[in-house]
Amino acid sequence: MGIELRTVGDTDLPNWTRAMAVGFLRPPEVSKEEIELRLGTYDPDRTQGAYDDGRCVATFRSFAQELTVVGGAAVPADAVSNVTVSPTHRRRGLLSRMMANDLRAAKERGDALATLISAEYPIYGRYGFGPATWCTEWHIDVARARLDPRYAGPDDGGRVDFADADEVREVGPALHDRFRAGQPGAIDLPPSWWQTHTGAVPLPQIPAKERFHAVHRSASGEVGGLVTYRVDDVWEHKLPRNTVIVDRLTATTPAAERALWRFLCSIDWVLHVRTGLRGPGDLLPFHLGDPRAARTAQHADFLWIRPLDLPRLLAARTYPLSGSLVLQVRDAAGLADGRFLLEAGPEGATCTRTRRSAELTLDAGAFAALYLGDESAVRLAALGHVDEERPGALATADLLLHTARRPWCPDSF
Repeated sequence: MGIELRTVGDTDLPNWTRAMAVGFLRPPEVSKEEIELRLGTYDPDRTQGAYDDGRCVATFRSFAQELTVVGGAAVPADAVSNVTVSPTHRRRGLLSRMMANDLRAAKERGDALATLISAEYPIYGRYGFGPATWCTEWHIDVARARLDPRYAGPDDGGRVDFADADEVREVGPALHDRFRAGQPGAIDLPPSWWQTHTGAVPLPQIPAKERFHAVHRSASGEVGGLVTYRVDDVWEHKLPRNTVIVDRLTATTPAAERALWRFLCSIDWVLHVRTGLRGPGDLLPFHLGDPRAARTAQHADFLWIRPLDLPRLLAARTYPLSGSLVLQVRDAAGLADGRFLLEAGPEGATCTRTRRSAELTLDAGAFAALYLGDESAVRLAALGHVDEERPGALATADLLLHTARRPWCPDSF
């Protein structure tokens, strides 16, 4: 009997969730709380499983998402998550079949693109995805940060106060919505995210009860930032050797961001601060008296995107100057292939199919890397991922698409 590929219903969910845990190398245990959370948040029509003699051996789920693009517009995305294949069933084409089903449905629904967080770099390029945002983690040596030890609060007239879980659930969603409106690459967060983040719905893999929360308010009382962190509580020879581990720091102004980092670096008994995954263009090191006190601990790709509707995507974002470009996009799956004329300017843009000669030729994954403005067409051409058909087209592409502010996605999914 062959392997059956089908959507997942409520009665399948415990079996499917156990298979997902195995795929992610976690113990095959499923809590009642996790199943109840999934029952309230998953879409059976967008949740797939592969079954061998009744046992789930591969998982795949997608859900509706909004992605902020350059200029602040939000476009509808097909968010791909919970992708696993059990070690006993690798290399049988199960992921390829599930991905094809999902992307085809997303295209028919009218989603502009698909998104995912790639656990392994080599997997998703063959499906038309490309890395669109990157992330950086810093480790701060507090003693070398050269911050005033007499620090008594923000220097902007505001204040930082601890907050409990209820307050985080009250002020966090609105703060995040303001943040993502100005941050290309950011995504929306569903209500269930705030429930697990604050421990209202406890999950074993999320240490919500160990977390501290602090809120920054401006002099006028407006919430400008929120930080969630843990402390490892290490002592040696009666001396504190503690490290703050930041789970999340969101700020809508540089002043709020600076105030929260300085707050974390001023906590007594703390020698180091681990920042968590931040945007690669983050201002953090320069909020310190000595930027070298923030040592880069890791730097890697993060959010991958896959175009489904190129005209919609290119018309949705903004451009710093006027110009036009003809793109020939290759897509083996046939979802986003074609030749497209982009006519753009500060006042807006249009993108239509055209018969004009191509000026740049690239595949869907290379387009994904360029779309949010982080990558350079000149760099991709040097790597062999973009072909320049008209001299000067690479420079035009970088002038139109590249952005001064690097995109960043703070959230995994």
